[in-house]
Amino acid sequence: MNIKGVAKLAGVSTATVSRVLNKTAPVDARTERRVRNAIERTGYFPNTHARMLGSAKSQTYGLIISDIANPFFPELVKSFEHLAVDHNHEVLIGNTDYHPERMEQCVRRMLEHKVAGVAIMTSEMDSKLVLMLSKRQIPIVFLDTGKAGSLTSNISIDYQHGIDLAIDHLVSLKHRSIAFIQGPVNFKSAMIRRDAFISSLKRDGIKIGEDFIRTGNHSIDGGRRAMDELLALENRPTAVMCSNDLTAIGVLIAAHIAGFRVPEDISVIGFDDIELSSLVHPPLTTIRVSRTEIATRAFSALYGATNRTASRGTNHTIPTDLIIRQSTGPSSR
Repeated sequence: MNIKGVAKLAGVSTATVSRVLNKTAPVDARTERRVRNAIERTGYFPNTHARMLGSAKSQTYGLIISDIANPFFPELVKSFEHLAVDHNHEVLIGNTDYHPERMEQCVRRMLEHKVAGVAIMTSEMDSKLVLMLSKRQIPIVFLDTGKAGSLTSNISIDYQHGIDLAIDHLVSLKHRSIAFIQGPVNFKSAMIRRDAFISSLKRDGIKIGEDFIRTGNHSIDGGRRAMDELLALENRPTAVMCSNDLTAIGVLIAAHIAGFRVPEDISVIGFDDIELSSLVHPPLTTIRVSRTEIATRAFSALYGATNRTASRGTNHTIPTDLIIRQSTGPSSR
């Protein structure tokens, strides 16, 4: 069955069927019901790929992320995809796994599929690959990569505000010996978080302890190893902040194995507020970043740029907030 058969059964034109399917123009409720009923009776499905090939305008957006296994990303991808479906767009997802070769493959796939725009939700993308997209006048939305340009929008996370809140919380609990487990040094977002931590300690006149900044890899295992190093110090910290929640969960595990109680002996704070952070024991105090808002901002920027309903080159800041649970308590000394 094709679109002509659906139109004949519904007693409408093929253009009306197309408007119902693509939501490109209003159709009165009674007519839409007839078309929907005809579609259901015939089992008709439009060939989206063929439609895009026959159109001068692509209805596909690219979404590039760094690690689909990281719990930070599924909610972001889900929200972005829901928005795309609601606006009759397809989504082509690229997962880089932080590998340069995968990054290039992702960009080439986007170009081969002639995407209308790309949301790059990783700060580790090679600038030469970004240039491949911008040379073709493809609108781009970045996460944490700098200022917007004529064809690019940027979404920034207010790391400093969230970390300031976390340090204020620890100081109110009389903590002065605070360590930080950072992410990989080649991750821009991880270094922004580390710098925000240092800035916040300096603001409160807290000395950064020697050996109190350790490097993890944004994983549970990396958090465990870094925490083992901190616990081996002669003067252990009374609180540990982490660059993300997976690291903090590894810290909880390491503390438990070593016989330390959280928060009685040591307080722990994460970053991101992934779903798992409220399910661990004890539930994790963390800095919340809304992945839904990131996805909404990214999609809106692309949709506005490709449909000329908004100016290109916008900057958006995602707020952060401190979620206090049970992994923080008064200083043990």
